[in-house]
Amino acid sequence: MMKTGQINDQDYKELYLQTKQLYADMMTVYDELKKQVELLQQENFLLKETNEYYRKKLFGTKSETARSLGFEQLSLFDEAETILGENPGYVDITYKRKKKHKKVPGEISAKFKNLPKIKRLLDIPKEDRYCEQCGSEMVRVGEEFVRNELKFTPPKLELVEVYRTTYECRNCRKHGKPHMIKAEVPANVIPHSYASADSVAYIMVQKYVNAVTLYRQEQTWKHLGAELSRATMSSWMVIAAREWLYPLIRRMHSILIDQKYIHADETTVQVLKEKDKKNTSKSYMWVYTTHKYSKTPIRLFDYQPNRKGIQAKEYLEGFSGSLITDAYAGYDQINGVEHCYCWAHLRRYFTDALPKDLKSMNATYPKQAIEKLQKIFHEEALLEDLDAETRQRKRKEIQAPMVEEFFAWIETNKDKVLASSKCGKAFHYALNQKAGLIKYLEDGNIPMTNSIAERAIRPFTVGRKNWLFNGGPQGAKASAAIYSIVETAKARV
Repeated sequence: MMKTGQINDQDYKELYLQTKQLYADMMTVYDELKKQVELLQQENFLLKETNEYYRKKLFGTKSETARSLGFEQLSLFDEAETILGENPGYVDITYKRKKKHKKVPGEISAKFKNLPKIKRLLDIPKEDRYCEQCGSEMVRVGEEFVRNELKFTPPKLELVEVYRTTYECRNCRKHGKPHMIKAEVPANVIPHSYASADSVAYIMVQKYVNAVTLYRQEQTWKHLGAELSRATMSSWMVIAAREWLYPLIRRMHSILIDQKYIHADETTVQVLKEKDKKNTSKSYMWVYTTHKYSKTPIRLFDYQPNRKGIQAKEYLEGFSGSLITDAYAGYDQINGVEHCYCWAHLRRYFTDALPKDLKSMNATYPKQAIEKLQKIFHEEALLEDLDAETRQRKRKEIQAPMVEEFFAWIETNKDKVLASSKCGKAFHYALNQKAGLIKYLEDGNIPMTNSIAERAIRPFTVGRKNWLFNGGPQGAKASAAIYSIVETAKARV
């Protein structure tokens, strides 16, 4: 212990050691606080990022367009978009202006050309067909076209009373051997019901094409003069699907399995009365489609109570071609196929990483990634109408170096972003799925994206917003069959 007024070298040394220890303790506390601040800053950033992500999902536009994301000069996701360099700017676009088509009187617009045509002739009343100059009766010398009109015939409901004829042989009757025959009666769509093929088809189209709920249809039928309950309509569709559509679905499924390329996707659906499941739990509707270049388009929906990979594995049993998906891990259970992944899904990772302020530092890497992807998508759009062999050659020549440069850029910058951030996750996803992403470069028939499956499933998601849930597993299976027929028909128009 130092004494007042008496400070020697030993005291100075002791004071120095105490000060040094105090400094070391302060630096330890400082380092701890610094780590805590950095951790809190990271947590704050991730929370803000998550909040912004859900804000955009809830209140923002659902389309991934340039303006919706805040880009003024970068058209992101239409596959015929303009290429921009690393620094977005104005691009001069030259094109040949199409000569404006001159309308010819009486010409039918292309959008109406398939409608049946009815001629309506405006004539002069007989009493007015006299010449104002001399009073002589005038004769018809011609007619001229005035205009086209769209005529709407409101739906009407009729009760068809079905009878059948009976014929008797009078000659046989004379000889005491009466013989009669009756007209054959075609099988009813639904036995012991007053459902007709067109009435059941109308209900299906209204619900599965126009997304009109059975409740609203019930009101429509009532206005037309028939008391047709939702329960009856639902029952009709389930029975009709089971009796008439399921055999067709099985045939479509066998054709699909023989294809060389299949797209797959899945979305949630709420189904009531499922065995060993709560009514609030999620079930899934899976969709499988032929590829975009197929000459026999097929869209198949498959209801399953869960999202386990075994569902896709069993459904695609026997398939040995290229499977195009969004890289969901469940599809990894399918062996003997070539897994190809969707570039649009990768791009979505980076759009989700875009902050609200595109001029902020946090927007740097997502913007650069999107711009690089944009160039690749643009080149792919130019190959749309080419044959598979030429498309593959062009991809190798032009896109392969661009793809290689993109992944090299990812490798260079992956450690410069927070791994748990959305941009970090996008980098991680790109590197993890690289093998499946670059598969499209090896085969001109493999599309760059899984968009065809996403588009096929979109009408289902629209309808889901209206009817919210299926009343039971049988209804969900019937819905899958009807959507399969509807979407396949639409794909072939």
